[in-house]
Amino acid sequence: MSVVAVLKGGRSLERQVSLQSGARVEDALERLGHEVVGIDVGHDLVRRLREVGPDVAFVALHGRDGEDGTVQELLEVVGIPYTGSGVSGCVRASDKVLAKHEMRDAGIPTPDGLSFNETAFKELGAADALGAIEERLGFPLVVKPADQGSALGIKFAASAADVPAALVAAFSYSSKVLLERYVHGHDLAVSILDGVALPVVEAVPVDGLRYDFAARYTIGRTRFECPAGLADETTIRAQELALATHDVLGCRGFSRVDLMRDHQTGELWVLEANAIPGLTDTSLLPQAADAAGIGFDELVGRILALAARAGPGP
Repeated sequence: MSVVAVLKGGRSLERQVSLQSGARVEDALERLGHEVVGIDVGHDLVRRLREVGPDVAFVALHGRDGEDGTVQELLEVVGIPYTGSGVSGCVRASDKVLAKHEMRDAGIPTPDGLSFNETAFKELGAADALGAIEERLGFPLVVKPADQGSALGIKFAASAADVPAALVAAFSYSSKVLLERYVHGHDLAVSILDGVALPVVEAVPVDGLRYDFAARYTIGRTRFECPAGLADETTIRAQELALATHDVLGCRGFSRVDLMRDHQTGELWVLEANAIPGLTDTSLLPQAADAAGIGFDELVGRILALAARAGPGP
């Protein structure tokens, strides 16, 4: 069996989620008979990798450094095959603004949005254009950091009065923010595994709460329906959009695509793609795999096999 380095933890705001994902992956790999070395990613990563000399790296590193292509670039430099998307796919998927432009260019339906960096507001007077921005997008708005996952830093602005505080909150997580038209409806997720769309998951927060960071990772805060109770044609359409998004962004092996279904029109809108989806107890990829008859250990084994097939290069 292989020697597998599980990369987890790191320095991002999603560190705790990553540690949970990594721990579950390590247990599964050990049950599958592999020699497992867990690495809490830090300044000594390259040295640790050279000491261990793994056959493959399992990337369970969420957020910055793990999902933005940084650790993938390092792994390619040292010649170690790794799980998940390559550098370019991670770069495109992790930047919500870049991903939105890629989706628009490909004709994939995604909510209208505008992005700005701190320079635009501090030095170029973008604040004076907020009225026009709000008129174009309407209310409510979603204000989100351009490069954070797990719903971190996302704020809902019901009116113009809510926008300044939402921007301050988003800028505390990133130097670039995305203002996006809010789609009122149902949160859906479609995971991709080796070119196949898995059953759709619908996240239903309890007591009408929003599906935010706490709802996503606190057991009991959200009810998950998988397969989601959708009409067959809606399920097929959601899976088609997820596959198209996965391909357009250049993802590899596996990913998760998040969508909204408008509760009035039934239209589907793609929000974003996650190139390194979570593997915790409440994560959506394992739930979708389970609904497809793929247990967690088998899922981990298949992800590992895809990495070996892809090899150490781009």
